[in-house]
Amino acid sequence: MKRIIAAVALTASSLAFANSCPTHMKEIDAKLSSNPSVAAADMATVKKLRADGEAFHKAGKHAESEKALGDAKKLLGI
Repeated sequence: MKRIIAAVALTASSLAFANSCPTHMKEIDAKLSSNPSVAAADMATVKKLRADGEAFHKAGKHAESEKALGDAKKLLGI
């Protein structure tokens, strides 16, 4: 019984991460489309983190995706 509960909890947490990645990507994309005043070096980092986040998401590595996208959002001031 404990194993079933643990499996359900793990699946639910994975789905929560999986569903929030696209939301973070949309927020980043919206901010980027508004031409934010960010240093060129930071902008390059943001774009790399955004791409990495999407790649991690597609690979099923949602924790890594969340971290990369979160770092990008911080640089953009979101």
